Amino acid sequence: MGLLSILSLIWGILAIIGMGVAIIPFLGALNYLNIPFAAFGLIFSVLTLIVSSKKESAVAGCVLCGVAIFLGAIRLVLGFGIF
Repeated sequence: MGLLSILSLIWGILAIIGMGVAIIPFLGALNYLNIPFAAFGLIFSVLTLIVSSKKESAVAGCVLCGVAIFLGAIRLVLGFGIF
């Protein structure tokens, strides 16, 4: 595997962990930090898909970052941005 692919996978895993922590009640405001982090990870993963020859880890990083953005945004809406 290429280094960029592994880095995009690690970025996606960290985004999912951050989203998991932000689901805890009264920690929902952490999504204000996690959503941009996951968005940069998604951009990085897409660029890795374009450049790298090993695409499996980059695809997994894209999926994980996308899930973190989607669920984090839903959590912000349901918690009114604070809770």
